[in-house]
Amino acid sequence: MHKARFPEAKQAPFDTARLDALLEHEGIDVLVATSKHNVEYLLGGYRFFFFDYTDALGVSRYLPVVIYQKGRPDNTAYIGHFMESYEEELGKLWPRVFQTTSANSTGAIQEAVEYIKNLPGPTRKVGVEGSFLPWDGAKLLQEGLGNCQIIDAHFPLERLRARKTSAELTYLREASERVVNSMLEVFAGCAPGQTKNEIVDRLRQAETARDLSFEYCLITAGKNFNRAPSDQRLEAGDIVSLDSGGRYRGYIGDLCRMGILGEPDAELIDLLGLIEEIQQRARQPIRSGVTGTEIFAAADELLGVSPHQAYLSFTAHGMGLISHEAPRLTGKHSEGYEGYDADRPLEAGMVISIETTMTHPRRGFIKLEDTIAVIDEGYLSFGDHGRGWNRVR
Repeated sequence: MHKARFPEAKQAPFDTARLDALLEHEGIDVLVATSKHNVEYLLGGYRFFFFDYTDALGVSRYLPVVIYQKGRPDNTAYIGHFMESYEEELGKLWPRVFQTTSANSTGAIQEAVEYIKNLPGPTRKVGVEGSFLPWDGAKLLQEGLGNCQIIDAHFPLERLRARKTSAELTYLREASERVVNSMLEVFAGCAPGQTKNEIVDRLRQAETARDLSFEYCLITAGKNFNRAPSDQRLEAGDIVSLDSGGRYRGYIGDLCRMGILGEPDAELIDLLGLIEEIQQRARQPIRSGVTGTEIFAAADELLGVSPHQAYLSFTAHGMGLISHEAPRLTGKHSEGYEGYDADRPLEAGMVISIETTMTHPRRGFIKLEDTIAVIDEGYLSFGDHGRGWNRVR
């Protein structure tokens, strides 16, 4: 085990007063964060490169742990993999206490238990990320802190990340701009005979060339609604949708744009025009203080009277370090979470994805997805170009 203690703690890269208030509201004395996204946030954008793509070790998993004591940010500790001592030597870690352990989840949690036991002051409630704590680690934590109540801390961590700083908004803007520019480059090079796999591979290269970490691409071609990359080949006249996520400095750009191998006819122009109108209508109420339900209501004004309503859908969700985070504006079953923010007022700094999808029985899959930042007087749109039919050159 390696331990490092700095003479003076560095300043935390997040709003400690806000986190303290959120933990106080839940009665949490000590926070134990173990998800990659919350560890990254609490460490100011740090993510260990060795396990960036997978944490599998065959018999266990890589489990980074941030321990935060309410009201005492100087006591923050980070427990990581022993190779992260290289990163600590480069000054990438701000916590005063840095400990490394063996490459498994129980080793990390055992170190966390011992550290929490030695913290000053009473520790009655410990907040954890229940969905991101392996069973063996959770069992060890409960046994080691048997005198403490273990509760879920998902909600205060989401609230902490929900309002983005100016730096975070810059990263999200850059991610969005670069994703759309990558899509436009790929659309320009599409040709009959290319496969969806080839197009996605080119998009991966285009995003990587723009300093993005490629995450995924959902792609449709022609009248086929299947959105998985495949060996399906493009044909002349096909419409193509690219719905891709790429991370810039950890923050996700998640947008959808449309292309066509040829010229769109009047009907296609009208269909994408309707989707564009819904997207613009949904933006109108967005500003600090309105609720998520008002966004959906604005979109429903058009959805409800459209002759295409049977195969039209609209949704909106928060985004940031991950594609779906607070504010959580809808509880659709497909989303896998509750819309507990639907009636909460939006706050300046929140970032929302709005998306309108059409699965037209004759013309195929048509969609736009946009990234919107909430500000006091309205909103800002990121990556807001390439919104029409992008024609192959």
